[in-house]
Amino acid sequence: MTSVIKYHEGIGSVAVIGNYLPRQCGIATFTTDLVEGLSAEAPDIYTWVAAMNDKPGGYAYSDKVRFEINQNKLNDYNIASQFLNISQTDIVCVQHEYGLYGGPAGSHLLKLLGDLRMPVVTTLHTVLKDPSPEYRAVMDKLSDLSDKLVVMSHKATEFLRDIYAVPDDKIVFIHHGIPDTPFIDPNYYKDKFGVEGKKVLLTFGLLSPNKGIETVLQALPAIIKKHPDVAYIILGATHPHILALHGDAYRIMLQQLARKLDLGGHVIFQNRFVELKELCEFLGIADIYVTPYLDEAQITSGTLAYAMGTGKAIISTPYWYAAEMLSDGRGRLVPFHDPDAIAKQVIDLLDNDMDRHAIRKKAYTYSREAIWKEVSRKYLQVFSEVKQHRTRYPRPRHAYVENIKAITNFELPEIKLDHLKAFTDDTGILQHATYTIPDRTHGYCTDDNARALLVAAMGQKHLPNNGLGLDALSGHYLGFLLYAYNERNGRFRNFMTYSRQWVEETGSEDSHGRAIWSLGKAVAFLQNSGHLAMSTTLFNKALRVTENFQSPRAIAFCLVGVHAYLEKFSGDSDVRKTRDILSNRLFERFKGHATDDWPWLESALNYANGKLPHALLLSGRRMQRHDMIDMGLRSLKWLLSIQTEDDHFVPIGSNGWYEQGGPRARFDQQPIEANAMVEACVEAFNVTREKSWFDNAVMCFNWFLGHNDLNLPLYDPKTGGCRDGLMADGINQNEGAESSLAWLMTLMTLQKLYADETLNQWSSQKTG
Repeated sequence: MTSVIKYHEGIGSVAVIGNYLPRQCGIATFTTDLVEGLSAEAPDIYTWVAAMNDKPGGYAYSDKVRFEINQNKLNDYNIASQFLNISQTDIVCVQHEYGLYGGPAGSHLLKLLGDLRMPVVTTLHTVLKDPSPEYRAVMDKLSDLSDKLVVMSHKATEFLRDIYAVPDDKIVFIHHGIPDTPFIDPNYYKDKFGVEGKKVLLTFGLLSPNKGIETVLQALPAIIKKHPDVAYIILGATHPHILALHGDAYRIMLQQLARKLDLGGHVIFQNRFVELKELCEFLGIADIYVTPYLDEAQITSGTLAYAMGTGKAIISTPYWYAAEMLSDGRGRLVPFHDPDAIAKQVIDLLDNDMDRHAIRKKAYTYSREAIWKEVSRKYLQVFSEVKQHRTRYPRPRHAYVENIKAITNFELPEIKLDHLKAFTDDTGILQHATYTIPDRTHGYCTDDNARALLVAAMGQKHLPNNGLGLDALSGHYLGFLLYAYNERNGRFRNFMTYSRQWVEETGSEDSHGRAIWSLGKAVAFLQNSGHLAMSTTLFNKALRVTENFQSPRAIAFCLVGVHAYLEKFSGDSDVRKTRDILSNRLFERFKGHATDDWPWLESALNYANGKLPHALLLSGRRMQRHDMIDMGLRSLKWLLSIQTEDDHFVPIGSNGWYEQGGPRARFDQQPIEANAMVEACVEAFNVTREKSWFDNAVMCFNWFLGHNDLNLPLYDPKTGGCRDGLMADGINQNEGAESSLAWLMTLMTLQKLYADETLNQWSSQKTG
């Protein structure tokens, strides 16, 4: 068998939804055994339970139950989905039986599943052959919301495929789990239960009228006549729901029938719900196990699985699960409602020890694949597969955003600066967030304070009232950059702790490039004379070292800042000289590596890819270099082609990037990628005036609003911030500085684009 470690690689947490012991129900037993099996097989995975309650007070659960849901309260399902998402659970495993969940046909569950971000694996304990419309609708939607459907019989697979049109690759067969018990002689425990020297028939499970136990009682007189030492044990409490609705009427009827048939001491009623250890002992004493259900509509049976797993000779009516499991000589089948047939088979098996033991052995051997150790491993394998599949092939959630198209006449959101202000203190802007709360653990960085200065400068240029409050924020961000600049080596430091201690003396070329970018924009846009003077001075100091930079992205960042600076001070020949050096270096890198099928300057695509053609287009337009413009347009068209699917933007994921000739990472998709592509497309539009570039900019912008792989918005209208990324299982709910600043820069860029085009159209109409 494949190493178990591979089965759950990358999975840290699994939540199982279902009912749970001590609630008396077969599915509660199954859920409990599954959770214990998963925990034993993969102790490094945190496996916990969201338990369904059928009564307000719930039950005295074990510590495995972390969340409880009142099955009849729809709002509990909403809260449960929020809890599961916040808990960052990797996999949700649902135990499905219509009656476990509230609403018509158990439809409340669909609300919970529809709001989940992670993959869902659903175990079907019931599959109906002739569903009414409402049950059919629930199963169809359940199938759609589940990444895999686990069934415990091949008949269930057939139903799902032929009746519900579920594709084969969504269906997984895994046996009903059973305890791993030894193959023992039935006489071993008989003295413990007072049946020593007797031949024992057994039926166990929660009692309800569909169990057909009366058929066995009617067969007993004929059996006792041939084998007077027979005892029939009926083990199990009445099902709680039956007890609540009808009392113990069924058990009383059975007891009255036993008296009427004068069965005396041959019938033993054990009116209790027994724990696993004692249940296995009861099974151990049985010579024959009888399961006499009254109709065929039973797609699985835990009691039958347990009986086979303990090596019992079984006689059963041919309900679906029994017909499949007892085939090939693993048991005997009798017609429904036929006491004579039951009597005949019981007598035959008691008369023929060799046949009885052969059946026992076949059932026991066949069931070795169903012990919980093996079943748990199979579930873990399915969990790993669906998690990996979700990473490669995302599941859009249509509940959030419908029919967003890359059109040029939709209304842009308003700019909201609440989140930016909340993350800025008198030092600068903090890097990271836990959800929407600043996380001071990671302190500050030049990268984010440069981005923040960009937003503040753009806002003062393009927002009404000079971006009310942004002048003061600009002072904070400029102050941070001034303090970050190391006069001794001419470089910016990058990372600073919350206690204002620098982590290094020299930051990366990229962080330096971002500082140049932001200072150049500040020079172009800021009106505050003191801020303008400081931005200009710091820009010129920091630019000197950039002529030796080799990082293509650092060069691109610098070039965007340089061109902004030159909009203000176009006559600065020293800055133009640096622009020429950096532009040619970037262009030569493209020329030296680009091919027809990989028009790129290096053998991988990783972060901020759009900024590279953006810089080429800026340089080509300002330097009147058509070769640079052609290379910029060519590489940008290619970037769009490989990052566009079904008319929406799919940025290269940061979880592995995209090596030339290798697989492309689908997730985690980052906001800075959408920002870089929007700004590049806007520049391509400025160069070419082709409307397709305008539309492409809008398409990439719509990624923030939910026109993406998962149809989930990253923009948070409540805070004005942006979530940190699009993951395979949903949105990273943290709203850090990088993501929120990328959103604000992109929104301001689009607002300026729309304003410019509106003005151009108005001017054209007026002139005409």
